[in-house]
Amino acid sequence: MNFIEELTWRGMIHDMMPGTDELLAKEMVSAYVGIDPTADSLHIGHLVGVMMLRHLQRAGHRPIALVGGATGMIGDPSGKSVERNLLDEAALRHNQECIKAQLAKFLDFESDEPNRAELVNNYDWMKEFSFLDFIRDVGKHITVNYMMSKDSVKKRLTGETRDGMSFTEFTYQLVQGYDFLYLNQHKGCKLQMGGSDQWGNITTGTELIRRKTGGEAYALTCPLITKADGGKFGKTESGNIWLSKAYTSPYKFYQFWLNVSDEDAEKYLKIFTFITKEEYAQLVAEHREAPHTRILQKRLAQEVTIMVHSEEDYNAAVEASQILFGNATADALVKLDEDTFLSVFEGVPQFEIEKSILNAGANVIELLATNTTVFPSKGEARKMIQGGGVSINKNKVDAVDATIGSDLLLNGKFLLVQKGKKNYFIIKAQ
Repeated sequence: MNFIEELTWRGMIHDMMPGTDELLAKEMVSAYVGIDPTADSLHIGHLVGVMMLRHLQRAGHRPIALVGGATGMIGDPSGKSVERNLLDEAALRHNQECIKAQLAKFLDFESDEPNRAELVNNYDWMKEFSFLDFIRDVGKHITVNYMMSKDSVKKRLTGETRDGMSFTEFTYQLVQGYDFLYLNQHKGCKLQMGGSDQWGNITTGTELIRRKTGGEAYALTCPLITKADGGKFGKTESGNIWLSKAYTSPYKFYQFWLNVSDEDAEKYLKIFTFITKEEYAQLVAEHREAPHTRILQKRLAQEVTIMVHSEEDYNAAVEASQILFGNATADALVKLDEDTFLSVFEGVPQFEIEKSILNAGANVIELLATNTTVFPSKGEARKMIQGGGVSINKNKVDAVDATIGSDLLLNGKFLLVQKGKKNYFIIKAQ
């Protein structure tokens, strides 16, 4: 597999320094991507860089994932209008371990292969670096004129923010440049990759290496991922789409990919999966013939959910989707864990009742029209039950004198009431 050819057809190259292709063709190359460790989980915005590392390793080269413990203490100005909050060492170390566990799903860290992946943290080589040593050994090689010419700096200095840019953030490109120098000298790393907004920081590193040691150093960036409607990729009303189940349930994760536009699905399928060029062309052709079947979105959601979570989580997400949008059974509903249940029925009206009401067994009409206001009146509840229009936990209520007990509670606390075909309500017993 040719790494550059693979990234090219997938639309994953934005800028590349001359000579990069030739370097990759002649030897096994060590290349790195920097990852911001300000949270204990990656989100899907990080996935592009991770996929680049995965493709690199598949092509026989050696990936290095750099967790920016030191740079995380400063904050990268690229694409930001304000400074970020800074973290202490304990929090950064915790985040590093969590991130490595996630990266292990994508990269081989454990085998004896010469191109096995490695995780490094720039805090390990920056923590003993004195300010005087840094400005003497690094700062003198890069001029202020050079640093001021970078877009990430110019945009902040000429922007409308009142705070401008701190000296701390101004020096960020030097710290990132030193990372490349360090990895070049100690790990034989000759290539740094990242998003197109990182081009300025990455080329500062190549410049530093050439001026200080005369070593080989190259840069490659991928386009920033966008949505067809101009919205920010990976952001929803409730925030980022995380890789950790603790922050984004596999169901919500699956739903994010399933609901992308046709245009985005064509683009994302190339970037976030490993399907071949031939299969991709076939899928796109099939989709364009019958876009209502959403072939691309379904395949995209399947591939990414299995890759990030598991096949079991994917199957559970599909089954959960059927509960809301299909003809799923009561058995499927009972199998949902609490987080998935709440994800599936997010935004559904909720009522809270005392659990003791169910312990003694509640008349269904009392429950739906007195203990809660699922129905505005007992008469309306009676009429709809008699017409076969009410279900509890996906089982039709077939008698107006039916008794609802606590044994029916899902996850020990929920009842799902369905009124008609599309109106859902949750009763939470506490």
